[in-house]
Amino acid sequence: MEPQEYPIDGVLDLHAFAPSDVGDLVPEYLRACREKGILRVRIVHGKGTGTLRRSVHAILDRHAHVAAYETAKDASSWGATIAHLTAPEDSDAG
Repeated sequence: MEPQEYPIDGVLDLHAFAPSDVGDLVPEYLRACREKGILRVRIVHGKGTGTLRRSVHAILDRHAHVAAYETAKDASSWGATIAHLTAPEDSDAG
């Protein structure tokens, strides 16, 4: 299966991916957003049983460049998480 290009626009909808891909996908998407100067990232994980949300939150808890995160405050509420990233600095290069 050929890799598909996914837009780096600050919104990652996990419905399009297998749950087994989330562990690599979320950190890589956050890295790409930071590179583009996107520091507020919406991660749509759905409401469901909460398993995917807990997985996303665990990833965000461990991610060095996540300053904070919260569930969305709009109609999607706990079906999406907003991650706030730290700004890239010159020392991040490399």
